[in-house]
Amino acid sequence: MEKHSLEDIAAAPSARLGTLSWVGMEGIALPLQVAGQTIAGRAAAGVSLDDPTARGIHMSRLYLSLAKLQGREVSLSRMAAVLASFLDTHQELSNAAYLDLSGEALLERPALISPLSGWQAYPFALRCRRDAEGLEAILDLTVGYSSTCPCSAALARQLIQQAFDEDFIDMPVTREGVRAWLGSEQSILATPHSQRSQAHLSVRLAEGLDELPFAALVERVEKALGTPLQTAVKRIDEQAFALANGQNLMFCEDAARRLHAALRDQPGIDGFALRVVHAESLHAHDAVARSEWNWQEAG
Repeated sequence: MEKHSLEDIAAAPSARLGTLSWVGMEGIALPLQVAGQTIAGRAAAGVSLDDPTARGIHMSRLYLSLAKLQGREVSLSRMAAVLASFLDTHQELSNAAYLDLSGEALLERPALISPLSGWQAYPFALRCRRDAEGLEAILDLTVGYSSTCPCSAALARQLIQQAFDEDFIDMPVTREGVRAWLGSEQSILATPHSQRSQAHLSVRLAEGLDELPFAALVERVEKALGTPLQTAVKRIDEQAFALANGQNLMFCEDAARRLHAALRDQPGIDGFALRVVHAESLHAHDAVARSEWNWQEAG
């Protein structure tokens, strides 16, 4: 049978003239290696369409270029190479390219006291743009933690004081008696409310950085907040976690200020925007605080 060349409809001129800021694909399944672990990632890839007469771009060329990332640790140099390939395969069509990777980075986290450890998932997105001004790389990262409300802690302490006064009004106060009272269920008649909270970070990675600072960022954030979420625990770890929460009371404003100071000192960052969310157990709404430094994200 005689072979015929296949018609390329996309190569025909467009019936409607005009440029487009971005054209590409989203939700592409892609195995990624992040922080030494293979994860199920997603990619979004595209280029600008700057030729007003062109009908479309070559999406298959973008898709095939993503193979450069498969099975290899994600780095900024590899992201830059893929973006360069996007533009090389779209000469005279495009002046800018983008590549977004997303998934959940897996880091092994130790228990507070015992020798146990487990894996914690940290949702992330790496958003890279290349145009005539160069390469911009922004890393979005979410870190979970526990927060205990200072106001509810004060109110709980007040109720415990009142209960103590009532129970000991006609009793002699002795060390043994107070110790027994503190160990009874009637003494802890009120507890502060705590909430599972999240820190959402967007950091602009500095020029010259290659390895993604996942572990370093998580370590700095969790240290600044003081009460990271736990994985495998024994009772001694759970008790240590309760102690950490009790000694680490914070409003969302406190958490945001801690993170702002910590991120200002993080090497390899040129700017950041952060948002902390305390998913309140008292209210049906969340408490939120935001902060930025040297931040103006490109569109």
